[in-house]
Amino acid sequence: MKKKNSSSKIIIGTLDRLDFPDFNLFNVPAKIDTGAETSSIHCQRARIIEKDGKEFLGFKLLDPSYKNYSAQEYRTENFEERQIKSSTGHAQFRFVVKMNITLFAQTFLTEFSLADRESMKFPVLIGKKLLKNRFLVDVSQKDLSYKLKSNYESPAP
Repeated sequence: MKKKNSSSKIIIGTLDRLDFPDFNLFNVPAKIDTGAETSSIHCQRARIIEKDGKEFLGFKLLDPSYKNYSAQEYRTENFEERQIKSSTGHAQFRFVVKMNITLFAQTFLTEFSLADRESMKFPVLIGKKLLKNRFLVDVSQKDLSYKLKSNYESPAP
C-alpha cells in the first residue's frame, strides 16, 4: 500500500477496481472523481416496497454487461432520498444507501447514490465523502488497490 511520508493518506489513482463484499461483487471498475460529493453506483429498478407496514428499498446493482451480474434484487430499510447534482449540473432525486467497499485491503462504509450509469464508462464513481482525509489522488496512477490485491492473491513462486 503506497502512502505519502508526510501523512497517513493512501495514494489512489484516477481509476481502480473495488469490492462490494456484502453483495458478492468483486473487482468492479470505478472512476475516482474529486468533483463529485457522493459516490454512486449503477443501479436498475430502484423502487420502494411496502411490507408489513414497513418501507424497503428494492434495487438491482449493475447490469448484465458486468460479468458477475446476478440479477438479484437487494432490499434495505436504511435508505433516504436526496437531491443530488448530476455530472451535467442538473439536480435530481436519487436513493442513497450505505455500503461497505473494500479498497487497499481495508473496508469502508460509505454512502452511494443509486444512479443510472448505463451510458457511463464506469459503473461506480467514488466521490469526496469517501476520499476526504483518507486518500490523495495521483492522476498519473491507476489500479493501485487492485494491483495490491493481485499481489496478495498471486501464488508464491
